[in-house]
Formats: sequence, C-alpha cells, structure tokens
Amino acid sequence: MKKRSISIQGHRTSYSLEDAFQAELQKIAGQEGISVARLIARIDRERSRGINLSSALRLHVLEYLKQQRG
Repeated sequence: MKKRSISIQGHRTSYSLEDAFQAELQKIAGQEGISVARLIARIDRERSRGINLSSALRLHVLEYLKQQRG
C-alpha cells in the first residue's frame, strides 16, 4: 500500500491505496477521458460523510467493476 498526495479544490490531502486499486482508478479515468486527479475529486465530492477518501476510492472501483460485469 502506498500513500499518495493530491490537491482537491486547492487543498492538499493524501490517501493510501494498494497498487491494484490505483491501477484500476487509472483505467477508469482513461475510459472516462479524464485525469485520475479529476476522478478522485469527483469521488471525494460524492462520498458519504463518515467514509474516508481511501475507502471511497476502493468502493468506487468495486462498484465500477461490478457494473462492468453486468
């Protein structure tokens, strides 16, 4: 697991994510034609209160993959 830093709406924050989840986020961003930073900012805006950013990112990847399976 790696700790990564990102700037969201001008505020620096960090998240810890396994390489496999980071790779999936990169694939999702590529398929949507946006940067990983923009995807993470969107996930951050949409996450429920009480869920940290790292967990929200993992849940987003999980939901995306489930939808892809049909």
